[in-house]
Amino acid sequence: MASVLEDPTLERHFKGHKDAVTCTDFSPNRKQLASGSVDKTLMIWNLAPKARAFRFVGHQDAITGVQFSPSSNLVATSSKDRTVRLWTPSIKGESTVFKAHTAAVRSVAFSHDGQRLVTASDDKSVKVWSVHRQCFVNSLSQHTNWVRCARFSPDGRLIASCGDDRTVRLWDTSTKHCINCFTDYGGSEMFVDFNPSGTCIASSGADSSLKIWDLRTNKLIQHYQVHSAGINSFSFHPSNNYLISGSSDSTVKILDLLEGRLIYTLHGHKGAVITVAFSRAGDLFASGGADGQVLMWRTNFDTKSYQEVLQQHSRRSTPDPPPHVTDIRPRGPHLHHPQAGVTAGSQTGAGSRGRGRREEEEGGRGQTHPLEVLSGHPSSLDSTLRHIVQQLDILTQTVSVLEERLTLTEDKLKECLVYQQCLSAV
Repeated sequence: MASVLEDPTLERHFKGHKDAVTCTDFSPNRKQLASGSVDKTLMIWNLAPKARAFRFVGHQDAITGVQFSPSSNLVATSSKDRTVRLWTPSIKGESTVFKAHTAAVRSVAFSHDGQRLVTASDDKSVKVWSVHRQCFVNSLSQHTNWVRCARFSPDGRLIASCGDDRTVRLWDTSTKHCINCFTDYGGSEMFVDFNPSGTCIASSGADSSLKIWDLRTNKLIQHYQVHSAGINSFSFHPSNNYLISGSSDSTVKILDLLEGRLIYTLHGHKGAVITVAFSRAGDLFASGGADGQVLMWRTNFDTKSYQEVLQQHSRRSTPDPPPHVTDIRPRGPHLHHPQAGVTAGSQTGAGSRGRGRREEEEGGRGQTHPLEVLSGHPSSLDSTLRHIVQQLDILTQTVSVLEERLTLTEDKLKECLVYQQCLSAV
């Protein structure tokens, strides 16, 4: 079994965009990778070896957001041309257009049941749309400046949004009310998302910081200052234990959220990294940037259980270490178009193929500031903490099951009430 600290490796190198790559997303069925660009085109990269890519044209301005539907049969894109499009990711490339906003649309995302879309715009609004009926549902309007990003929670009950008014807002989808507003930011917030379990939200922005808030307590639980420029995008690993971030400092960084530390810095882009995204299984992630490249990396974060990761990190930790950082400078990625004469080393920088050099990064740039770090404690305390974490995990799973059952019960009751009303009418 691979070590948790085995280096990420560069699997594929996709070239086809003629300008900066602004957004990426993997299909849930693991067959395709979508990317949008300032060049106004949507590319669908088929991940099977030697499979052809599809280029879709239709937007009149830069594409700003892209996401596959949960069933993988649709791709949504947002654009500065004020529209949202729903594409069929096949050779036909048919699309439906939503005249969504009165200004540039900055992001688009599906709800986890695939029934709704949420969009964020420079017109200061967040809007919800019906996918099936292809119509507008409602608008959320309390931001006082451009809204850069909006996302549904995993259960669809909440929406998180952020923007140039330096706030992150949390909305209740049933009441349409803003139920919380986080304002502790030093600049525009560029990106926001829920962790896979829906218990936390993270946000990043122009001040180069990344913050994670616990929605159960409404408290800031982790604050990372590991990049030297603004963070344009990030993505949670499906396990909740890792996070990747892309920055204008030209790097991708990988954070270990269990210990609250930076574990990798990846080099491969020439210029700002604008988008990063984990695959649904967590074994792959993609990055895209101002250089027009889309890089696909392989991780091994899904090869160990939570307990194994915790035990290994406890063994290798010391009471006061600076973060261990591996700089990965990949050489020899597989080109999507296998033409001869282009060496990947000239594209991605120096270094040994598939491996990197591990080095200590001194000072504040690599320093993270978690509120809780599960390392450097006596072994007896470690054991107690691990036991507590286990019990909390079990409790969380139990609550999740109860919530699902309650939702099913509510749905059944609604059906019964509708049926009774029909009988009364007869």
